[in-house]
Amino acid sequence: MRTHSKETQSQLNPDLALEILKEGNDRFVKNLKANRNLLQQVNETAQGQFPFATILSCIDSRTSAELIFDQGLGDVFSIRIAGNILNEDILGSMEFATKVVGTKIIIVLGHTKCGAIVGACNNVELGNLTALLDKVKPAIALEKDTTENRTGSNVRFVDNVTTNNVIHTIERIRRESPIILDLENTGAIKIVGAIYNVDTGSVNFL
Repeated sequence: MRTHSKETQSQLNPDLALEILKEGNDRFVKNLKANRNLLQQVNETAQGQFPFATILSCIDSRTSAELIFDQGLGDVFSIRIAGNILNEDILGSMEFATKVVGTKIIIVLGHTKCGAIVGACNNVELGNLTALLDKVKPAIALEKDTTENRTGSNVRFVDNVTTNNVIHTIERIRRESPIILDLENTGAIKIVGAIYNVDTGSVNFL
């Protein structure tokens, strides 16, 4: 698998970028890694990087974007924070990745059994974590189907909140970044939500 160059990056469009990620996850699930020489990729990216995707995911140790999408060095910008929430710094990073460096797609990747989502559903308060989990609360408010046991012990409720959190984050990206919204409106990028299943290794694109 070759390292992305300025030329190969420029030849990609958002649909093809999404297809590359889907194919990579399919390889991951089937335990079929692409043939890469990582040391060679270190050398090939030493003078510059030309990633094709920006992925916002959770810090969960099971959700490394490079692994679950079977990508190599220089392929993706990986932004990781508990609960795959959004803040000003993350949004600025996305603007750099898309507008400046030229990635073709933003993936907001939630995952099943997310501790941050469960914590928010249980109203956990712990130091600075409290403020982080507060950013998940809008996704909880959006969940209207569950009328009883709206806690982290209700798997279906947590799953619904997880999906809502991805959708809410995408809506915030569009609302709070005119730069990214313009790139999306002109077709330069796509913004796509997805959920990673920690039981199966598969990614479900929303």
